[in-house]
Amino acid sequence: MIRVLLADDEPLTRAGIRAVLAADPEFEVVAEAENGRAAVELAAAHRPDVALLDIMMPVLDGLAAAAEITRTVPATGVLILTTFSAAEHIAAALGGGARGFLLKTGDPRDLFAGIRAVAEGAAFLSPTVAHRVIQQVSGDRLASAARARRLVDELTPREREVLALVGAGLPNAEIARRLHVVEGTVKVFVTSILRRLAVANRVQAAIIAYEAGLV
Repeated sequence: MIRVLLADDEPLTRAGIRAVLAADPEFEVVAEAENGRAAVELAAAHRPDVALLDIMMPVLDGLAAAAEITRTVPATGVLILTTFSAAEHIAAALGGGARGFLLKTGDPRDLFAGIRAVAEGAAFLSPTVAHRVIQQVSGDRLASAARARRLVDELTPREREVLALVGAGLPNAEIARRLHVVEGTVKVFVTSILRRLAVANRVQAAIIAYEAGLV
């Protein structure tokens, strides 16, 4: 069971998301908040696996709440679910500690996949915005495509294969299914890839995969 905190200032939006999650017994909404400050307090009280936050909320916005939850309840992964996809919102969310970014207009399957990935400790970008995000962030955070290709060339063929799937936004469990290996093996590969690429997380690794042409 993946325990979820849902924070959005629109009651109808919360009801809709709750109904979507209720369709899968893997998920349980353990608390709901209508502003960012309440989300921070409920995260501390309930210790959910994932905090699903909108950006535009009163009292404390979702970006500030994400940073506060990441600082005070590090075991809770933060996933942003919003209608706002401007570069500054994406950069602020990921820079503040959020592990994922989804659009409310996306496929409900993206919501399920994103929550699972963040609960596993991975990062997740909605496939519908992944390329846009990578293009927006890569210019500021990582080196050129030529450097990315050099880094990728130093990986083993199997590591490059795993990196391509990470770049496509797949969580470890799905990568394991596609490669016909156990999930623990994928985690070992991902750890090795992050170390060899000298990056801090899967989002940065995904950017390198995109720059190098793997995605």
